Amino acid sequence: MSQLIRDYIELVWNQGRTEEAERFLTEDLIQHNPNLPNGRKPLVGFIDGFRKQLPEARFEIRRLAAEGDLVFIHSLFTAQPGHRGTAVVDVFRIANGLIAEHWDLREDVPETTASGNDIV
Repeated sequence: MSQLIRDYIELVWNQGRTEEAERFLTEDLIQHNPNLPNGRKPLVGFIDGFRKQLPEARFEIRRLAAEGDLVFIHSLFTAQPGHRGTAVVDVFRIANGLIAEHWDLREDVPETTASGNDIV
């Protein structure tokens, strides 16, 4: 399951190879992102538009964990080189070897933190 998610992020999101989406996503994907409807097709359309607007955008997975049918990733998203970035946590539910459900949370990376520790 972990490799499925690593490959999905790299191929579909980072490389924009949305023609590969059916290898990773169920057709009736349940989406909990408030800006996206359910289904593989709307997500593919979103990713295609996203990649056109931000061709250098990249997700760098920093942490990954799996439990049962869930995979959790903590990533640094950068829109372009030199961008401070956004910390992203994605949760994926896997069913029959495909991503069936998705949740995500985002927070912009601040210049500094009270603790001095990075947020990603």
